[in-house]
Amino acid sequence: MKAMWQGTVVAESDDTVVVEGNHYFPADSLRREYVRDSSHTSGCPWKGTARYYSLEVDGQTNTDAVWYYPDPKPAAAEIKGRVAFWRGVQVTT
Repeated sequence: MKAMWQGTVVAESDDTVVVEGNHYFPADSLRREYVRDSSHTSGCPWKGTARYYSLEVDGQTNTDAVWYYPDPKPAAAEIKGRVAFWRGVQVTT
């Protein structure tokens, strides 16, 4: 699987976990040169508190386009150490 934004691969892995239709990639597959920290958080009743990263490619920023659960609840343990994408990031095979 590949995650692409602005024609650039920002993550790639054969090991994704699908939860609620989203592919969660291993965190170490994320190409860190495109990642910027974000202070944004959100909550999910069964997964826990999500944190976010923004993507920056060729001078363009996609704010909070990557999310992860640093300490997921037990029901979502399979996504610990993984990241997922939205906001125009294309996930394809």
